[in-house]
Amino acid sequence: MELTILQTGLISVLISFLVVYFVTPRFIPMLKRLKFGQAIREEGPQSHLEKSGTPTMGGLVIQLGVLVAVMLLSVLIGNWDFFPILVMLYFGAVGFVDDYIKVAKKHNLGLRAWQKMVLQCIGALAIALYAYYSPTIGSELVVPLMNQSIDFGIWYVPFTVIAVVAIVNAVNLTDGLDGLASGVSLIVAIFFFVGSLLLPHANTSIFIGAIIGGCLGFLRHNSNPADIFMGDTGSMALGGAIVVMAIITQLQIFLLIAGGLFVIEALSVVIQVGYFKSTGGKRFFKMAPIHHHFELSGWSETRVVTVFWVVTAIFVTIAFICLG
Repeated sequence: MELTILQTGLISVLISFLVVYFVTPRFIPMLKRLKFGQAIREEGPQSHLEKSGTPTMGGLVIQLGVLVAVMLLSVLIGNWDFFPILVMLYFGAVGFVDDYIKVAKKHNLGLRAWQKMVLQCIGALAIALYAYYSPTIGSELVVPLMNQSIDFGIWYVPFTVIAVVAIVNAVNLTDGLDGLASGVSLIVAIFFFVGSLLLPHANTSIFIGAIIGGCLGFLRHNSNPADIFMGDTGSMALGGAIVVMAIITQLQIFLLIAGGLFVIEALSVVIQVGYFKSTGGKRFFKMAPIHHHFELSGWSETRVVTVFWVVTAIFVTIAFICLG
């Protein structure tokens, strides 16, 4: 029986989900033996201090689930596309180094900010150039509400570099509450999954489906109270995965809509830092990123996560309307 594109995408969801769901409980004891526990920021919400020592680097399992699903289905359909996998693994590797330094030194400071930025920019430039010269991607982008693509020409490269770095860091900033980053990433990935079926980029549905399944399986162990954290290993890998979905489907502009929650999280940090410096030490939010502001305003962690999931679903709905 020949499988349809939708069927292979859904099978990818299932395979990745099962791998992550069943491997994670066996991965947690290993992380505990290695003493790979999360170091919590002392300047963060005091309620988070009790999470100190929770196993981290769970993003490795998400990447494993994605790899297994993509490899199996690529063999089945005889069609290989290593580009999205390599993007996910590259940013996952940057996050892994950051996490490893943290757990080795037993504090919450890993790579220096400039080191992460350099590594992210190198990866982003390579991705942008590959996409620009790729005959299957190119420099055209679908514009919301216009039902057509516009060729950005050489400006596609700097635009994509900025998009990659911004989204990777935005997803990383969103990963601050149990189940927040994995849940929001899952919902955003659903938009690109459907987009990959509607647009002439259907083979991408296998990779996107694997991301959806991986996030879904990880949520079983990452929802409040979390048994494991994804760490930067997971959040940077997911950031890379989400932005490469947008690149392959030529829907980067839609990241501003479907990924609106990521944009808000990143902007809250920019506003907080800018306001702090311009006012000589005053704060615009009680704490940034903005999910901590709501925590310190009296919301429970579960309430913040649930509301942010709902907000993301609304953004994705708007993105579907704009996609036409």
